[in-house]
Amino acid sequence: MSHLKQKNCFGDYMVTAIIWFTVIGICMAFFWFMSDILIQGSSSLSVDFFIENPRNSGRAGGIFSIIVSTSLILLVCLLTVIPLALGTAIFLAEFASLNLLFTRFVRQSLDILAGIPSIIFGLFGSVFFCNILGLGFSILSGGLTLSCMVLPILIRSIEEGFRSLDNDYRLNATALGFSKTSMVFRFLLPMATPGIIVGLILGIGRAIAETAALIFTSGYVDRTPSSLLDSGRSLSIHIFDLSMNIPGGNANAYASALVLILFILLINLAVSFFSKRWLQRNIL
Repeated sequence: MSHLKQKNCFGDYMVTAIIWFTVIGICMAFFWFMSDILIQGSSSLSVDFFIENPRNSGRAGGIFSIIVSTSLILLVCLLTVIPLALGTAIFLAEFASLNLLFTRFVRQSLDILAGIPSIIFGLFGSVFFCNILGLGFSILSGGLTLSCMVLPILIRSIEEGFRSLDNDYRLNATALGFSKTSMVFRFLLPMATPGIIVGLILGIGRAIAETAALIFTSGYVDRTPSSLLDSGRSLSIHIFDLSMNIPGGNANAYASALVLILFILLINLAVSFFSKRWLQRNIL
């Protein structure tokens, strides 16, 4: 008996050691990655870097036009994907039966789409949005292509947020005489906000850092776009181009990478802040 207890204690120690080793390894890799970008990129950051357009193929100048293009692409993506994802997730979670063949097919399709490589979305966007719809290499084509990538992730996250809610909320709302639609938007939607936030942050992170899909849709042009039908270069493409195709562009590539990370961090903080304020106003 004591031998068995001693063996179990040894196993617990081994599992704990493996967990701590994994956590410490991940933290060390993160700090090594971030310190490298901070050290290499911070020296090139300045006010001019944010307000000037790229010059000499990006070796000199700043990234003002790149930030404008990235923001417009992300805006098109979010304005397209949020209503579609919210409506589809609510339908799957609250209105569609779990046993329907159509519902199972939709869920399986979303899971498959979430795992498709981004370059496939880029080729699809190039054919459908650029050629068939005639949008060409443009901000609009890039944003719509990114919305196709983000849509399955956001739908499944929001759906799981709704499905994780206790069924008592639905029963109480029904007992009070609320219709299905009123119950969803007045009770369940505020309660499912954490799931929406997670899906939105994951979607934004994938969209803003995407390169392969945007090469075929939004293009390489580094000038400031005058409309959504103009071509525009995103930050991720700018970093790729400077580091892979432009000799002497590593300094600005590191600085652009640091800006991209800060951009993602600010967006995540803003989404969390406004969602918490909205959640407090509608629930508390």
